[in-house]
Amino acid sequence: MRKLGRYLLEDRLGAGSFATVWRAYDPELDTDVAVKVLADNWAANADVRQRFLAEARLLRRISSPRVVRVHDVGVQDDRPFFVMDYVRGGTLAEKVGHCRPAEALHLAAEAGYAVQVLHDAGVVHRDIKPSNLLLDVSRTPTAVLVADLGSAKQLADASGLTVTTGTPAYMAPEQALQTGGFDGRADVYALGVVAYELLTGRKPFGPGGRATLAAAQTPPSPSPTLPAELGTPKAIDTLLRAALSVEPENRPRTAQAFADALSSHGEEEQVPATRSRPTPLVVWLAALVVFLVTTALTWSVR
Repeated sequence: MRKLGRYLLEDRLGAGSFATVWRAYDPELDTDVAVKVLADNWAANADVRQRFLAEARLLRRISSPRVVRVHDVGVQDDRPFFVMDYVRGGTLAEKVGHCRPAEALHLAAEAGYAVQVLHDAGVVHRDIKPSNLLLDVSRTPTAVLVADLGSAKQLADASGLTVTTGTPAYMAPEQALQTGGFDGRADVYALGVVAYELLTGRKPFGPGGRATLAAAQTPPSPSPTLPAELGTPKAIDTLLRAALSVEPENRPRTAQAFADALSSHGEEEQVPATRSRPTPLVVWLAALVVFLVTTALTWSVR
C-alpha cells in the first residue's frame, strides 16, 4: 500500500487533468481522509504548483460545514499534496438518473447554499458540476458540500493562468466564450445545469454546452423545458429557464436566491395530496359487508 507522509492511500476517488484524489487512512488519528495529489506531469510547473497550494489555503480559510476542510499539506518526491475531510456518501454524479423529483430539488438547493458560501468569501468556483459536489449522508437530511476549488477565480488570478477553465456542459456562455467579465451568476448558470440534470438525467444542452452551439453558429438555443411527466411545479420550470439564460442579468441574482426558490417549491412538490374521506355510501357498504361476513361465520360455527 502506497504512503504519502503518514497517510496510507487506499482507493482512488477521482482524477482530473491536474490532480488525483485518494481515500486514505490516517493512522495517528485513526480516521479516513481524502488526499489530493498533484499529477506528475505538472509537478515541475511553478504556476500550477502555486495554484494547487493556493487551493489548499483557500479551502482552509473558508471555514464552513458546506465546504470541504483542509487539515494538512505536504510534499513527497517533489509532488505536493493536501489532506481534506473524507466525506462519506459519494458525489452528486452518482445521483444523476437516480433521483425522484423531491430529492433532486433538495440536493440542487443544498448545492446552491454551498456555492453561496464561496461567493460570500469573494470566490467564484467556475467548475460547478455533480462530481465536484459531495454528499454528506451523516447529516439528516443529506447535505451537499462543495469541493475542488482548482478553477476558482481568485486562484486563477493569483497564478497568472489565463486559459479558459471549467467543464463545457456546465459553463455559462460568458465564461466559455470569454465575452467579458463574469461573476457569481456564472456559477448560478452551472447550478441550473446541475438541477436540470438531477431532475431529468441529462444535460440541457448536451456535453458541449451552449458554447458548442455557438461555435457551430446556430441561433441561441432557448432554455429547455422540464418534461411534464416529472410533475414538478411550473415555477420550477420557470426558475431553471431563468438560471440557464444566455444573459446573466436574467438569472437569479445569487446562488442563495436560486436555492431558496428551489427549496420553497420543492416543499410544495413534497406536500401529499389531502386524503379524501369515504362517502357515506362507501361506509354503509363496508358495514354491510362486515355484517354479512360476521353472520356467515356465526352460522357456520353452529
